[in-house]
Amino acid sequence: MNVLQWIEKAKTGDREACDHIVRQFTAMAHTVAYEKLHDSHLAEDAVQEAFAEAFIHLSKLKKSEAFPGWFKTIVIRQCHRLIRRKQPQTVPFQEIIQTAEIQVDVSEIVERREMQKLLHESIATLSPNMRVAVQLFYFHGYSLQEISSYLGTPVSALKKRLFDARSKLKGTLPVADFVSVFHNLYEGGKSMLHIVNGDSVAEKLRQGVVQGDILVWREVYPEGPIFVDPTEYANRSVRAQYLEKAMGIPSAEHIRISKTQEKVLVDFNKYEEIVLWFEHDLFDQTMLCYLLHWFAQQSLGKTKLSLLCIGTFPEIKLFRGLGQLSVKQMETLSGTWQAVGQEELELGSAMWEAYASSDPMKLYQMLQGDTSALPFAHNAFQLHLSRLPSTHNGLGIVEQTTLEMVHSGLNSPLGLFEHVGNKLHELGMGDLQYWHNLAKISQGPFPLLNIEGLQTFPNYKDPSPSFRHCKVVLTELGRNVMDGKEDRISMNGIDEWYGGIHLHNHPRQWRWDTSRKIVVMVRSEEKEC
Repeated sequence: MNVLQWIEKAKTGDREACDHIVRQFTAMAHTVAYEKLHDSHLAEDAVQEAFAEAFIHLSKLKKSEAFPGWFKTIVIRQCHRLIRRKQPQTVPFQEIIQTAEIQVDVSEIVERREMQKLLHESIATLSPNMRVAVQLFYFHGYSLQEISSYLGTPVSALKKRLFDARSKLKGTLPVADFVSVFHNLYEGGKSMLHIVNGDSVAEKLRQGVVQGDILVWREVYPEGPIFVDPTEYANRSVRAQYLEKAMGIPSAEHIRISKTQEKVLVDFNKYEEIVLWFEHDLFDQTMLCYLLHWFAQQSLGKTKLSLLCIGTFPEIKLFRGLGQLSVKQMETLSGTWQAVGQEELELGSAMWEAYASSDPMKLYQMLQGDTSALPFAHNAFQLHLSRLPSTHNGLGIVEQTTLEMVHSGLNSPLGLFEHVGNKLHELGMGDLQYWHNLAKISQGPFPLLNIEGLQTFPNYKDPSPSFRHCKVVLTELGRNVMDGKEDRISMNGIDEWYGGIHLHNHPRQWRWDTSRKIVVMVRSEEKEC
């Protein structure tokens, strides 16, 4: 149940819902109240009175989404009432954390007590806006969206305040102390593991962006057979053989890499925190869901699991991934990850199991429900289903888009990869993935495309330099299939994997209905049943 649903229940007087709202907003309210009163005990009084007033008048609130800002106004009003009643006595800043309802033991993060005092003094020098943002985000763990709703401040402005605050702290703390204090609080210390999706991201993180170990997770889950547990010997072998045949990735090398990275995961308990760095596209969302599924089966103990997952970045019009960012831009993200809770673990685990299922209806039905715990999962996995052969002509969205672009006059393989990749950027499709798709529709007994000058397709080991000079031409059959006059599978058959779905030459096959955006079962000799 999300916050808005709790608020709706609280309007009916539900005690559990009221308790949940108190837990959710206490630390946030206390931070704002302290900023006004400069006294921890008075701030507590203001917060308690604010909750009492809010629950009395909650039924008058027309829109639940307006609650954070409405409640903040009540908190400030209670603060002004206390200011008028008496002149507050100041309380040391350090007592703020200890007296808030949601407590954060900063001493567990900062190694030495004297450094804790120095850090608090430094934070006190920040502007009020920066100070509130730092306390809510770093000390109390609220998301940027939650803070934005409460303060009425755009997320972009909050990001700038946090970045400016960190820059200012870097200038006020001694360099030696900065390493032991600031990194431990904001980016984490050396007892951290950062799991990322590629070498480019890893290399930039190693340039002082974060502290700790970095693991590049090497997999292409949108391609080939997928199993709930890919670590089982038989499953690993089937997948490795497919990737060698389809993309030229040596089977032995894939198995070796898989075992090496799994070994790091098994030792996760030696880290205080593990941060997952991923993006919005299918390539990353499948990776993220697999890792969440794996961690959901473990006893995390004292290890904290965190997630940084973005789909946009300021000043980048078409955001394709973290690899686009400079080291300086990556620094603005460091420390902005959020804790992974049970809701994220359960959704990621269920999503992975549905993706690995041979029945696409399981995934389709999941996407009809609430997937907000992982904000990018819905669009990514919806796009995955559209890769299935369509009821219109047997083409998936990648093949259909490719034929349309060739028909429009785009004839270069590299140009096709760029433009198809941009149009379907939520797939996060790599070059080897696309070459495999291009091969499927340009080969076989009835090709839809001719690639003039082709000697061999590029693969994992052979970049095939001559490939860039080839010309891609639409065949007459390709034009008819593109227009829906012929069916690709009826002409060429099929033997392909889509997650856990294995489509092969069978009278009944799963297809994607592009007009209704649903998964259906069809007979090979009929359009739909």
